[in-house]
Amino acid sequence: METVIIVSILIILVSAINAQSNEQNSWAKRVEREHEVATTLQFYFHDISGGPNPTSVRIAQATQTNNSSTFFGALVMIDDPLTIGPDPLSKIVGRARGLYGSSGLTVFSLIMAISYVFTYGIYDGSSFSLLSINQETKSPREMAIVGGTGLFRLARGYVIARTYSNNATVGAIVGYNVSLLTNKV
Repeated sequence: METVIIVSILIILVSAINAQSNEQNSWAKRVEREHEVATTLQFYFHDISGGPNPTSVRIAQATQTNNSSTFFGALVMIDDPLTIGPDPLSKIVGRARGLYGSSGLTVFSLIMAISYVFTYGIYDGSSFSLLSINQETKSPREMAIVGGTGLFRLARGYVIARTYSNNATVGAIVGYNVSLLTNKV
């Protein structure tokens, strides 16, 4: 009987380790090449603008364009969760911290200056930075990665973003597919 209990405990432990490993691999893949490392990430960005705990807050608005249908001149500061799945309760793997502003006078587009800081797995403490136009009404859309830290030091690459959901009173959930190249250290 004791052997059955020990074997059962071992099976549970191995299953838990495999589940954690599969979860880690479900959103990130790292391939080392001769002189560089290619990393692909897939996660969801949750920009929560309403409710009791917003993660994005408007910090400025140009007074002469208050009637703009594109919110031209509005500036928003963010500290948004990044998750493995689109469900806000799925595993958090990092935070998007920075700002974006409405940069289109006649077409809704955002200029984004954001660092994506990771807090999970081997990427804990690493970040990449995005500085790009986000034409939010297009899907998919591409944005430029201009640098990074930790495992993403000197990163270059791009993000393909697709809006998963968008609610004017609550916020948006956006799926990110990221392709990064870094120098092998």
